[in-house]
Amino acid sequence: MEVTLGVSNRHVHLNLEDFEALFGKNQELEVKKELVQPEQFASNNTVVVKTEKSELKNVRVLGPIRNYTQVEVSKTDAYKLGINPPVRDSGDLEGAEEVEIVGPNGSIKRKSAIIATRHLHITDEMIKEYGLDGIEEVSVEKKGEKGVIFKNVKLKVQEKSVLELHLDTDDANGSLLKTGDILTVIK
Repeated sequence: MEVTLGVSNRHVHLNLEDFEALFGKNQELEVKKELVQPEQFASNNTVVVKTEKSELKNVRVLGPIRNYTQVEVSKTDAYKLGINPPVRDSGDLEGAEEVEIVGPNGSIKRKSAIIATRHLHITDEMIKEYGLDGIEEVSVEKKGEKGVIFKNVKLKVQEKSVLELHLDTDDANGSLLKTGDILTVIK
């Protein structure tokens, strides 16, 4: 089974309260670019993510508005910020590191920084089609000059999903991978 890669750069998801604190009331996320996953988009809105040690400028806010606030960074970003965030599924903020998020209208401090799990967007229908019933994680292989097998790739099952593998920039860069590359799922 082959899957297309989507490399996930650092980004922020915001709940409505935090969005309004950063960008002002009666504002909306402005769509810059639709993402592969249905109803997901990169917005024109950006923030600064700060710690006592350093900061990351122009961090993109992804839409739509969520019911949680989360900052997704790579381990390289975490070193720069001087934090040690856990690897978590999106929305699981247990043990998340505290960072300050600065927008044009204000700032907030939240325990919201994580490193996202490697995951494969998939539907229940696709799980049946590809014989993945009862499986929660797979491995994914890329052959080539810096061939690699990524283990612990979680199946992210959603009703509206396009089959797509998400890796962060550290995983991708270390293996000379880019968005659009094709990898093979190993059951």
